Amino acid sequence: MKQDSDLRNNLKSIRTRLGMSQQDLANIASVTRQTISGVESGLYAPSVATTLRLAKALGCQVEDLFWLERDLPEIEAVLTKPVPNGQQLRVSMARVGGQWIAYPLIGKDAFRQDMIPADGETVAVDGFPGISKLSHPKGESTSQTGTNKVRVRLLDDNLDTLHNTVVIAGCAPVISLWARATERWHPQLRVQYNFANSMAALHSLCRGEAHIAGMHLYDPETGEYNTPFVRDVLAGREAVLITLGVWEEGLLLKSGNPMGIRTVSDLVAGGATIVNREIGSGSRMLLEQTLQKEQIPFDAVQGFDNILKSHQDVAQAVVGGIADAGMSTASVATAFGLGFIPLHQSRYDLVILKEYLEVAPVQQLLSTLGHRMVHSQFEILGGYDISKIGEVVATV
Repeated sequence: MKQDSDLRNNLKSIRTRLGMSQQDLANIASVTRQTISGVESGLYAPSVATTLRLAKALGCQVEDLFWLERDLPEIEAVLTKPVPNGQQLRVSMARVGGQWIAYPLIGKDAFRQDMIPADGETVAVDGFPGISKLSHPKGESTSQTGTNKVRVRLLDDNLDTLHNTVVIAGCAPVISLWARATERWHPQLRVQYNFANSMAALHSLCRGEAHIAGMHLYDPETGEYNTPFVRDVLAGREAVLITLGVWEEGLLLKSGNPMGIRTVSDLVAGGATIVNREIGSGSRMLLEQTLQKEQIPFDAVQGFDNILKSHQDVAQAVVGGIADAGMSTASVATAFGLGFIPLHQSRYDLVILKEYLEVAPVQQLLSTLGHRMVHSQFEILGGYDISKIGEVVATV
């Protein structure tokens, strides 16, 4: 029987993984080697009996061997960043604010330490820039995102997983610890952590690309953490700020502090080279505020314009000798075996639009802030005060 053009199979992959030749499999399944070759090449669609024999011979389910391409659903989604026209993309998916959001898995966004599995691939990508809106089911809130629509072919039909995904944008390494602990407690929940500095996370929330934004920005004029920035960016939209913890921020230094650095003034006096963070990050803002307080011009610090985009990158630059110092947190210093000079205690808050507070995945995630499993992960890491974890500290 000629192969159906929509029928796909995984026969060769499973067979070779088990170390079987085509003839070995043919003997076990009581078919000819030509049958195996024809099925693997897509020239032959096996009968029901042959399909069952092959699955039994390989110790798997029929669904593991064969599937119909048209069975995989396609959904319309909003892409979160520009991509080259026509480029096919691996994407991660989530439902935010009544519409599907597609997060391109490109470059560093495709990795944490391991490559991130995709939920689907884009079928078509409209040109950027542009603004488009999706229709929303009755009763669901609309998104503020201004990116283009794409068609996404899912890699499986498990829509429940995508519906049960909560998206957090932020830069705190402990978010991933919280996420993994939560997924152990709620196995049906998936937490997607999109790395972004504080201001980028807040804008991502505003655009409808995340349920929660994490941030640690201090406003010296008001003496407040985060709230003034939230009021400014959200421009009247209602949100709550919930504390994740208070962390120590300061200078990462080489182990043993061979240059004897104690203050930011010592950076200049000792001719130390630093690495800095991008505009919008809490670490960069703290460095600038500290230099201004000490009346030190930014250009007096060697490496002020050497920009890295994560706490981990800053630590690796110091470990690797690229820089003598950089701004980060006590917990990151401990994790990389570096010296640390504390300069400031910053409150790390979770910003959540009020319309998302009743969304089931968000509720499940927030419910774990009081769990001992989460607290123990933070405590053993060090550098965090979690005495007020889970407290609502502001509403806007």
